[in-house]
Amino acid sequence: MFVHYDCRYFLGYKPCLFRRECEGCPHYVPFGTRILLIKLAAMGDVLRTTPLLAGLRRAYPGCHITWLTEPNAAPLLDGVAAIHRLLPYTPPNLLQLENERFDQLYCFDKEPKATALAMKIRAERKFGFGLSPYGGVMPLNQESEYTFRLGISDELKFRVNRKTYPELLYECAGLGYPGPEEYVLPDLSAEIAGAGELLRGLGVRPDELKIGLNTGAGDVFATKKWTEAGYAELADRLVEELGARVLLLGGPAETERNARIRAAARHPPIDTGTSHPIRKFSGIVGNCDLVVTGDTLAMHIAIGLRVPVLGIFGPTCYQEIELYGRGALIVSDFPCSPCYLSVCPQEVTCMEATPAGAVFDAIANLLPARSRRNP
Repeated sequence: MFVHYDCRYFLGYKPCLFRRECEGCPHYVPFGTRILLIKLAAMGDVLRTTPLLAGLRRAYPGCHITWLTEPNAAPLLDGVAAIHRLLPYTPPNLLQLENERFDQLYCFDKEPKATALAMKIRAERKFGFGLSPYGGVMPLNQESEYTFRLGISDELKFRVNRKTYPELLYECAGLGYPGPEEYVLPDLSAEIAGAGELLRGLGVRPDELKIGLNTGAGDVFATKKWTEAGYAELADRLVEELGARVLLLGGPAETERNARIRAAARHPPIDTGTSHPIRKFSGIVGNCDLVVTGDTLAMHIAIGLRVPVLGIFGPTCYQEIELYGRGALIVSDFPCSPCYLSVCPQEVTCMEATPAGAVFDAIANLLPARSRRNP
């Protein structure tokens, strides 16, 4: 019996899409270069890894890309045409991968569950990071050594490096960086339309200037949050001076925080809700004309949806962020910034020291003059 095991359409447990036996089948398409990309978390990092897809497809025409990610990040990649197989990180999928063979493996996580898997899976060439025999992270190829050093040298990461995250990825992958390569998201037009209906139900017209305030920053680095007082003051100025409709964005952790911001503002911002699935949340972001945020998932969603961003940075590295000319970053001038500390020992933190006036001025400079009431 003749079987094309390497055909993209072959399943083995049922007829293929064309319901043909393999011998003489005109629909036979071999996999080409089989690529496994391991990028599990965090969700923002998953999104900012997607610029590499274009480079891989250019370098390896006809390649077949499998992407392994955390289940909660999978909806952000589901439907991306460049990903031929999207696998959530689950025991059955790991067992399957361990029994397959790849031409190339790329691991851009430094967590043990990713790096250990990178060592275990069979691949002719491996890029990025793996697990050393002593249980620590190690680079898998020479081109990944610079990014590896970023993880162990504060001086290099905080003071010297000027490469963006997409540029670092291309370097790790041994590919020439062509210049700013955009994020790749699935088609979210239905979610954006649905979120538009939600906003209309909240009294927001499509033609109004909509500025989203993403007030949280996750649990790992809570120090990335800007202040509630700052958001309340900013919201009032956006309404009074720009005539904007201000939308509060966030997840379940921001429910009470957003309520306090509304209570502190003279013109309470519109609470868009904090319990939306990630794609619906993305749809709300996609309806904004600009998003104000710290170093967060919402920032990366906005970047991917081509929504201008005003980012507020203190404890994390602004240098690695690529805005593609759509936005600006306010960066702390504290000598201890960045620090990547989850708890700040300073009496006044770098984020607390960022004034609402500076944020407002940066927003006003980003918006067309016609958006201003008092230009």
